[in-house]
Amino acid sequence: MAAFSFTLTPSVHKASPSSLSWTLSLSSSVPTSFPTRRRPTNARPIVVVSALNAKPTILVAEKLGQAGLELLKGFANVDCSYNLSPEELCAKISLCDALIVRSGTKVTREVFESSGGRLKVVGRAGVGIDNVDLPAATEHGCLVVNAPTANTIAAAEHGIALLTAMARNIAQADASVKAGKWQRSKYVGVSLVGKTLLLMGFGKVGSEVARRAKGLGMHVIAYDPYAPADRARAIGVELVTFDEAISTADFISLHMPLTPTTSKILNDETFSKMKKGVRIVNVARGGVIDEEALLRALDSGIVAQAALDVFTEEPPPKDSLLVLHENVTVSPHLGASTIEAQEGVAIEIAEAVVGALKGELAATAVNAPMVPAEVLSELAPFVLLAEKLGRLAVQLVAGGSGVQSVKITYASCRGPDDLDTRLLRAMITKGLIEPISSVFVNLVNADFTAKQRGLKITEERIVLDGSPEKPLKFIQLQLANVESKFAGALSDTGEIKVQGMVKDGLPHLTMVGSFGVDVSLEGSLILCKQVDQPGIIGKVGSILGDRNVNVNFMSVGRFAPQKQAVMTIGVDEEPDTETLKQIGEIQAIEEFVFLKL
Repeated sequence: MAAFSFTLTPSVHKASPSSLSWTLSLSSSVPTSFPTRRRPTNARPIVVVSALNAKPTILVAEKLGQAGLELLKGFANVDCSYNLSPEELCAKISLCDALIVRSGTKVTREVFESSGGRLKVVGRAGVGIDNVDLPAATEHGCLVVNAPTANTIAAAEHGIALLTAMARNIAQADASVKAGKWQRSKYVGVSLVGKTLLLMGFGKVGSEVARRAKGLGMHVIAYDPYAPADRARAIGVELVTFDEAISTADFISLHMPLTPTTSKILNDETFSKMKKGVRIVNVARGGVIDEEALLRALDSGIVAQAALDVFTEEPPPKDSLLVLHENVTVSPHLGASTIEAQEGVAIEIAEAVVGALKGELAATAVNAPMVPAEVLSELAPFVLLAEKLGRLAVQLVAGGSGVQSVKITYASCRGPDDLDTRLLRAMITKGLIEPISSVFVNLVNADFTAKQRGLKITEERIVLDGSPEKPLKFIQLQLANVESKFAGALSDTGEIKVQGMVKDGLPHLTMVGSFGVDVSLEGSLILCKQVDQPGIIGKVGSILGDRNVNVNFMSVGRFAPQKQAVMTIGVDEEPDTETLKQIGEIQAIEEFVFLKL
């Protein structure tokens, strides 16, 4: 669930519910989160820039480009103190209003606790925020911002550099000549012209790599379940399914974030489906490749070569067999390491931090502002429902079709002026985007992020008769103009449709496509479309039980006895491939899909 770091109070104008004004107050008190936390009785708001116009203090804990430093100095007192120990950082932080770090400084819970409520903004000069304790930042009312765009070109260029260096054995040949050898026949390379390059991820960096690879004469395909098809066509890139992608590529370049969905996405199973002699480049995140599986694939010849800029553990062990492998080219996480990129990152993070200290809402915020406690308390269970529906819906989309149009329907007994849906819309957007992206979506940046990705969101409200005691009866999501990996999720008009409601304070899935179901949105789900006949539930339950997978909920929706039905099964553990294969082999089951929530 989302937790919120500073107060953002919306005012809905009765004459025009879509017209909103915002009041922002940065506070040192512990913010409301899920579950609601009580504000300390002695807490009081603290304004970052005081009425006396005293300058705030910004601590820069790692080297930052000069242009960024000059921008900071024009607004605040800047303390550049590098290589601080954790103890030194905790001792200094209580005198600072903002902190800027790169990847080397750990901003832990102890740092936020030591700030005594003064620290209002942490700026991460780069994309990843693994070194910042986000929950602690949120609890202590501290906004966290990053710089996600300035290093795009640098990362793309480094990907192409590794691609070409790998294809022509540049690193190995260089080491050989410097060792006094002249081995021309040993280092014969492969040509790039006419070869198929697969981009795993087609965001900012992937798109730039595509443009450059097309210039090298390569045929470029991409796997990205969220990429807009029109943007791919404009560059001349073909969006394909995952299985088609990995089975046809001569080269694979990774440009996806590290999320639970993408963790070890290249593993023994996926390597076994690849064309023998495939070559792999990774300038994204180390964890998206199972490194032990990659080593096995290299030794077996399935993977001819690999070029790696990132690793699961950085720096990798000195005796790493993968790093030392003759057919592996490596670099020490240099994707963003150009003079121009470093200056761009410095300016981007400086602007974000200064803007936040001025009370502006940055689109690069990675944790969200507070909403009024009474609104949050009432909407809390529906917020969770909204995110779960988004996560479920995007996993039903087949790989080659990017999501472009989403319709949200809210059914309520309240009038439009009494139901503020912005938080719910933000959480649906979060559910749709975060599983397949490195972007952190919140109330601040949800609409901006959706627009940036070409995602059109429309909202519809159905006013029902009845008591307005509860804010919502149900939420329905429809994804138009997409292919579904589970045909049973399609409505009569061809959209992926899911619907849910809150029961006893918990989110429940109540409709998939045209089938009514009732299953708690906890753990993970297995959806099965089947011929409605006796014994199917027992067969599936026996398979899961034999494999030690606990079923927490099961529901069957059907049109009529002995016709088609959809069975929805909630499971506490993730079934392995063999278990899912056994379920798919049941004769009456026409299709099934496993979904992580």
